[in-house]
Amino acid sequence: MLTKLKQQIQQMLTTEAKIAHKLHLTPNRISMFGFILAIASAACYALTTPSAAWLLLLAVFFFLASGFCDAMDGIVARTYKQTTAFGGFFDSVLDRFADAASYAGIIIAGLCSPAFGYLWGTVVALVALIASMLVSYTRARAEVIGVKMESVGIAERAERMLILAAVSIMGFFWLPILGYGVALIAVLSIVTVLQRVWHVYRELKKKAGNIAA
Repeated sequence: MLTKLKQQIQQMLTTEAKIAHKLHLTPNRISMFGFILAIASAACYALTTPSAAWLLLLAVFFFLASGFCDAMDGIVARTYKQTTAFGGFFDSVLDRFADAASYAGIIIAGLCSPAFGYLWGTVVALVALIASMLVSYTRARAEVIGVKMESVGIAERAERMLILAAVSIMGFFWLPILGYGVALIAVLSIVTVLQRVWHVYRELKKKAGNIAA
């Protein structure tokens, strides 16, 4: 849903892209730096306790900084003709690691427990992790068979990141809301997977009909 907005934001970051290029930051280096920031965010989540809830704010800072790098690597690559097949693959792999790390940190710290208890809180976070991975996998698998997936589904990566960042900030004031936010991500991710499966089915059926005709 936010893909078009993301593209508009990327167009506005040309000045930052020029600075990155002058500093000899290649797209792969920026991707790697973003990954390190994502790991730092995950570590802050993992170390968060009710008495150290301020770590949630630090986790959000690193999380959003990682997202900024994720946008910048693509801008630099396109602006300075540095796009490569490996670069796109490398960026995608690091994004998946970054997503998984965030939820792993939440699970380690039991941050969904204040909302659902330890057992169900862990289950909710695991479902959010798995469903998020499936959202990305369905896009990758669909594009392999020639079905475009951009903007299909209500919870792409940008939406999930914004929800997690928002509920993490609110969690500083009332920790249970983080668990409810992760549950929302889990539900929206599952819906997105179903939307993408249905989209692929319709597109392939349409192509088969055209071939038959």
